Formats: sequence, structure tokens, C-alpha cells
Amino acid sequence: MEISNLVNYENHINDKEQFALDVLNGLSRDEKMLSTKYFYDDKGSELFQKITKHEDYYLTRTEYEILKQANKEIANIISEDEVDIVELGAGDGHKSKLIIEGILESGKIVNYYPIDISTEAMKQLEEVITPNENLQVHGVVAEYFEGLRYINEKSRNRKLVLFLGSNIGNFNRHQSHYFLQHMWNGLEANDMALIGFDLKKDVEKLTAAYNDSSGYTKEFNLNLLERINKELGGNFVPENFQHVGIFNPKIGAMESYLLPKKDQSVYIKSLKKAFHFEAFEPLHLEYSFKYTKGDIETMCFDSGFQVAKHFTDKNEYFIDSLWRVVKA
Repeated sequence: MEISNLVNYENHINDKEQFALDVLNGLSRDEKMLSTKYFYDDKGSELFQKITKHEDYYLTRTEYEILKQANKEIANIISEDEVDIVELGAGDGHKSKLIIEGILESGKIVNYYPIDISTEAMKQLEEVITPNENLQVHGVVAEYFEGLRYINEKSRNRKLVLFLGSNIGNFNRHQSHYFLQHMWNGLEANDMALIGFDLKKDVEKLTAAYNDSSGYTKEFNLNLLERINKELGGNFVPENFQHVGIFNPKIGAMESYLLPKKDQSVYIKSLKKAFHFEAFEPLHLEYSFKYTKGDIETMCFDSGFQVAKHFTDKNEYFIDSLWRVVKA
């Protein structure tokens, strides 16, 4: 697999500075928070793959079954003989492979462009997706839309953007609208996007998924503190924090927090600043928004797309929604 790394040394310095500024901003608020964008260093990406394979985490296996059933129909909706599949967030490639295989079996040529900020994610993909005469694979190590701009410079083929795994749910309503409009702006008329949405369901089912019995989610969240220690010179003691995942019915989202077990202060060397945490003062990490079919269709219309087809499972736990770009 050919890999283009758009993260050069100068950008790395800027990224580190941005990380520090975001931590400063988040920990200086009255209601402390840290951004989800920093979960996915190499260790975080590895832990997330463990979460997705856990029996408590229904989302991945449910979406896999949907795509296994729908891949040929998705291929038939694409009329062109050659298509660029652009994946935002590479994952381990197993779900993407189903879509790629469905399109290849229909006789089309596929150029697969996974975009991920993690080089480790690209290495995992090489073990799952193998290029051949009808499949070219070109990994792009970059932020999502920087990578999409790069791909647009290389190719004008019809594009199918994959944003799977209910990653859209990590954005609140305003952020998701901005993200989808940004995606729309980077695509041409009749390009398509396949987006995974986790549907609203029994609260016990949701809560178990975000508090897995093996503790991977806890370790995943605590890894963010370890990353601050490693990259910014923090002295967090992860064992002094506990993970909490709860459903907030008012906003329709699972919420993840770290709670300090006792009063403590943490010094971050790169910021030259200490931050005080009172016992059980919530440190907010993540939203995982859940949706109704009506929510999905409204988001689609409001961001400049139209629904081509909804694909769902027999329990209606999850939807992969295929959208088409509408432009004048």
C-alpha cells in the first residue's frame, strides 16, 4: 500500500502546540473537558479496536452485518465504472473491505483512499485489504478534510465517502452540521457518502456498550491522561480517576466522564501551570449521540444531500445511510 504522510515536522510542532492550547482551554473551564480528537494516538487507536470487538459493544458487529447484506446493492447504486472510495477514519478495514468487495464483484475499478491521523491504523489496514489489478490502495495520513483536498487534487473520479461506526455521533448537533457541510463542500454533485448512525434504543443496552465488562473503555479514556503526560509533560496519575458512562435522555446521547477519586492538583510542564481537581468533579470527555430516522433525514437535507437509501438491521439498532450530493 502506498502511503502519503501529510503530517510534516513543522505541522507536528503546530499540532503539539494546538494540543497544549486545547488542554489549557478545556481544563481552565468551570466545567472541565478534554477533546475527543486526542483519543486516537497509536495506543488509543489500538484500544478502540479492542472495544469494537467486545461482546458488549453491539455497534461494530451490527454494522458489519448490515454492510455484509447491503454491499451488492450499494455497488448497483453506483453507475460509474471506476470509483474512489474515501474513508474518513481507517479503522481496521473489515467493514470497508465488504463495500470494496461488493463494488469489485460488480466489475468496477476501485481506488481506496483511507484517511487517518494514525500511522498504526494504516499498518493494520495492510493486513486486511490487499491491492490487485482492479483495486488500488493509497493511504493518507492526515486530518480528514486535508486528506480529502489532497485526493481531489489527484483524481476527479466519482467518490463514495465512508464515515462508518457512528463516528458522527461524537459531534453535537451544531458540530455535526458543520462537519457534514464541510464534507459536502469537498465533494462534487452526485458523489455519495455512506454514514453510520446508532439509533436510540433501550438505555441498558446503551449503557453496557459504553461500560464494557473488560474495562477497555475505561483504559481508552484514561489513555488520554497518559498522552498528556507523555506529550505535554503532565503528572496525571490515571489510577486516581474513574471512568463513568451514562445516558442523557434530554440530549439523546451517551456521555463519558472521568471523575477524580480525591482532591488533587496536576502540573503540566509545557503549560507551566497546575490544575486543581476536586473529588468527583466531572471531567467531560465525550458525547455519543443517538438518532431517530427522522433525525438522520433532517441532517441529510440540511447539509445539502439527499437520501439514496437507508440500510438497517433486523433489530433496528443501527442505520448506514447512503446520501447523494446535491448541487446546482
